[in-house]
Amino acid sequence: MKSFRIREEISAESEIICCENAFERLTDFHGLIFTDENVLALYGEQIKAHFKGVPVFAMPAGEEHKTKETLFALLEACAKAELHRNDKILCIGGGVVGDIGGLASALYMRGISCIQVSTTLLAQVDSSVGGKTAVDFCGVKNLIGAFHQPQTVLVDPAFLKTLPARELRCGLGEIVKHAALDGALFDKLNANRDKLFDLDFLAEIIPDNIAIKARVVQADAREAGLRQCLNLGHTTGHAFELVDGSLSHGEYVLVGTIFEAEIARRTTECNGAYLDELCSLARTVLGGMPSLPAAERVAALSRLDKKNKSADTVSLVAPVRKGEYKLLKLAYSEYAELLTKVEKEVIC
Repeated sequence: MKSFRIREEISAESEIICCENAFERLTDFHGLIFTDENVLALYGEQIKAHFKGVPVFAMPAGEEHKTKETLFALLEACAKAELHRNDKILCIGGGVVGDIGGLASALYMRGISCIQVSTTLLAQVDSSVGGKTAVDFCGVKNLIGAFHQPQTVLVDPAFLKTLPARELRCGLGEIVKHAALDGALFDKLNANRDKLFDLDFLAEIIPDNIAIKARVVQADAREAGLRQCLNLGHTTGHAFELVDGSLSHGEYVLVGTIFEAEIARRTTECNGAYLDELCSLARTVLGGMPSLPAAERVAALSRLDKKNKSADTVSLVAPVRKGEYKLLKLAYSEYAELLTKVEKEVIC
């Protein structure tokens, strides 16, 4: 499979490798393995056999454990294992493990190396690439974090075989987001709607998604400009996630993409036929629109989004035409009104 390299803006290099038998790529590893209890149940014997004698710290699985308590428990495990600056944290898992493990590696001894072995579709196409690390704090998603590029990211599609359909749907949320930014990927997904949950098809498009994100991160490692495009669907999606929490992150990104496409239709020049196709694709992945909380409650929480410049404005990355997006900054009152209008006119 393809390999990609991205370069961080401070001379260090992150290597992103799509491969089979990911563990076999890691020899003479020194450090600590960080994972969650679900991954440990599935791959624990394989991990222990390959990484003989390496300490393992497993967190409880789930976004609700993406907390400062888990972060400091991991840092304590690093200290007890007597890790030094030439040691590494090996994160084996999905986005939550990658985010917490990456942040711990940024903090421990002011920064040690991190390796990401992504076991979920979402982590493989999105969260493991780009060096964003964080924990949730004070009810806000990813409020405490740092940019810390991993030394290596290993992406092995074989891990997808153990994922339930909902986990695949979660990853497809980020894939559809990438398709809203890249016309070629959009055409590929649109032409293969009957294969969206097919593992061979997903293995085929994973490198495409990595390449899209890697290009953006290479140009803007710390989200000063271009990288903001990767927030498409996330402002509204995160707000729904904070209010509700019954869906996965990727499912909320799909919901956010639909709402923000409809807001774009009502506020700026765009291609209506394309937005119809994009929203239809998102609904196909979702299997229809899920039950959602009232838009009024969601609008209030959108004010907490980190991308906003003030509490009185809401910033969106809105799809407008195939392969094109636009940054929208709306007054909070306008955004709240539009969100309710879309809910009544389109979603219900």
